[in-house]
Amino acid sequence: MTRALFTPITIKNVTIKNRLVMSPMCMYSATNKEGFLEDFHFTHYISRAVGQIGLIMLEATAVTKQGRISEQDLGIWHDNHIDPLKKLVNGIHQYGAKTAIQLAHAGRKANISGEIIAPSAIPFDNQAKTPKEMSNNDITDTIEAFQHGARRAKEAGFDIIEIHSAHGYLINEFLSPLTNKRNDAYGGTKEKRYRFLHEVILAIKEVWDGPLFVRISAHEYQNGGLTPQDYIEYAEWMKKDGVDLIDVSSGAVVPATIDVYPGYQVPFSETIRNGAKILTGAVGMITSGQQAEEILKNNRADLIFIGRELLRNPYFAYEAASQLNTDIEAPVPYERGWK
Repeated sequence: MTRALFTPITIKNVTIKNRLVMSPMCMYSATNKEGFLEDFHFTHYISRAVGQIGLIMLEATAVTKQGRISEQDLGIWHDNHIDPLKKLVNGIHQYGAKTAIQLAHAGRKANISGEIIAPSAIPFDNQAKTPKEMSNNDITDTIEAFQHGARRAKEAGFDIIEIHSAHGYLINEFLSPLTNKRNDAYGGTKEKRYRFLHEVILAIKEVWDGPLFVRISAHEYQNGGLTPQDYIEYAEWMKKDGVDLIDVSSGAVVPATIDVYPGYQVPFSETIRNGAKILTGAVGMITSGQQAEEILKNNRADLIFIGRELLRNPYFAYEAASQLNTDIEAPVPYERGWK
């Protein structure tokens, strides 16, 4: 019997051998504070490729030094970042996995020294720094930074780019009426709040022709905030702009209480997938092969993003295959060792 979880999928020109994705998870381990990969990152990512995850996605990688979530974030704001990233990409490819990178800017949630920026001068909470409201020049410079990040990702050999537009970071701040109080071309209506992401997508597509994903926070868990129904329309616009898949997460836009339980975000993925007729990825407390198979077989998502469970178990794919009574091939070097 064919198991959906271990069926290949081709998106644009990239074929992923199964539906399992290593979800982007900040490790805060670039202790050099200049955004460079450490030995840890090579072990961390390549071990999951050895474990037969189909797509390995790097954590939020800052397109500007100012846009880091923390001073220990990975970066792609300088050409010097390209060669180490290329070495990591080659290491992941060696074990049959495809590679992706999540391009990010933290906006008002940047926990760094110095000035931080956001669509509006509203702090995240009472303990957070108040950001500077972005000028038109700031907006132009940041869009260009995303474009340069995409160009560097291409030079490093990544197969897929994901734009981080979730969890209350900069692009999400533009999209949400809770965080965007502008009355210019970038705020005031839903269409204007989308403009920043629209221009980021178009700028990236000038230098990138591979698959393009966008991670979103489909529900803000707050009165007046965005919901999955709002994101159906946003997803339709993204699809028109050339986005191939929506990576559906939720929350962290503003402080909120969230009822977390297994698969709690999967209905959001299903709503957007079937409402906008676009590929989606489901994420959030997906911890077994049976759970992942149900999501795929019932057309609730097209990819399964595994986060914390993959931190606990780098060989989750093998465990999921066992749960589904199916076999998966080992990486070639391991097969040779077994013969």
